Amino acid sequence: MTNAASAVAAEDRGDDQSPLILSGATISSAGDWLALLKPRVVGLVVFTGLVGLLVAPGHLHPVLAFTAVLCIAVAAGAAGAINMWYDRDIDAHMRRTARRPIPAGRVAPSEALGFGVALAVGSVLLMWLVTNTLAAAILALSIAFYVFVYTMWLKRRTPQNIVIGGAAGAFPPLIGWAAVTGSIGMLPVLMFLIVFLWTPPHFWSLSLWAHADYQRVGVPMLPVVAGARSTRRHILAYTFVLVSVTLLPWALHLTGAIYGLSATVLGLGFIAGAWRVLRDKQDSRGVSQTGDLPARKLFKFSLYYLAVLFAALAVDRLVG
Repeated sequence: MTNAASAVAAEDRGDDQSPLILSGATISSAGDWLALLKPRVVGLVVFTGLVGLLVAPGHLHPVLAFTAVLCIAVAAGAAGAINMWYDRDIDAHMRRTARRPIPAGRVAPSEALGFGVALAVGSVLLMWLVTNTLAAAILALSIAFYVFVYTMWLKRRTPQNIVIGGAAGAFPPLIGWAAVTGSIGMLPVLMFLIVFLWTPPHFWSLSLWAHADYQRVGVPMLPVVAGARSTRRHILAYTFVLVSVTLLPWALHLTGAIYGLSATVLGLGFIAGAWRVLRDKQDSRGVSQTGDLPARKLFKFSLYYLAVLFAALAVDRLVG
């Protein structure tokens, strides 16, 4: 997971070179089709689904378990491909997305859409065949939520886009649990809430130092609409709520000391990082005088935070 988390940070971080938009169609490669699935971005999402499957009571044949996790990965990638198709107009003008296959002209938009839809439908059908109806239904809901609710409705209309839209990335633990049990319990609901509440401070940290991109294309991320100072306060507030919720599985005796200690230590680290973001020296407009270095560090830390937290949950449940 360390490599996956680092890769996510690398993609979201972008680079300092000017975007290069290719003119005319070029021949697409296998790497371009793979890039449409955002493989470096979905790694953490898939891992949370795997943990949901591992901590669920009951047993699922290893082949079926592998297939279920594969379905989660393919579905997440399919949603990413459809997102790239829909956002191709703004991706072409953002430094960190301009080289993606569609705006760079290496994959035709219609082909990308067909690719994404085919994988989405196939992943849901396969999940239904190898596990159960509930797992397939939640998987379908996660795709629909990301595509229709977040990408097409919220992203360009409200600064609450990532708050509400964050639910799309929080479904995998529910899917993994349902694949084994055919039902939903308290622990997977809390896992859903953890990912849901983790998403805003994670992405707001990114948007603090990438706000120029969002402002250029008119995406109303919180720093663009409410300013950097307000965003920093929101990050700290959501972090406190997140850390409180991460302790609930331990407080409700759903997990043991391994998870409880891990959640406490990781939570204190997240709060400390959010506090440094808030206290970062700013000018009268709330713009950081240090290039939002604390925000960059918090963004990277948040990736490791979620991965280690869920890994601790899996170890705790399996050992306990």
